[in-house]
Amino acid sequence: MSKHPLIEKLRSLQLPPADYVVAGSGPLLAHGLRADIRDLDVVARGTAWKLVLDLADAMPAPSGHGRMVLLFDGAIEVFDCWLPGTREPDELIERAELIDGIPFCPLREVLDWKMRSDRQKDRVDVGLIRHFLGQ
Repeated sequence: MSKHPLIEKLRSLQLPPADYVVAGSGPLLAHGLRADIRDLDVVARGTAWKLVLDLADAMPAPSGHGRMVLLFDGAIEVFDCWLPGTREPDELIERAELIDGIPFCPLREVLDWKMRSDRQKDRVDVGLIRHFLGQ
């Protein structure tokens, strides 16, 4: 995973691990469940959020919930909060699990929001996560 181009881009930002968490499909990449993700979704606060704001302007998130900053032509999407109905950024970040020094949302959290979104690609991910967790 550490040589994946998206992970290399994320590492190049030098964000403080205590101020962000990788959400979306990134945790599936970290656990080896997917290798073909198109971008990394990151939820940031504090210093990490300030650092990304120095790199690009924030815009409304597609969900209509919070703001986002697009980096590396959209390969890294940094949000100041996650999807509607999910945990607040502080709680998401504090519940993160470190994998290779990068904070990722636990797969059980990912499973919860992917089940709620119920998009076709999320249904595939739900199956992968359930199988991995032995459910």
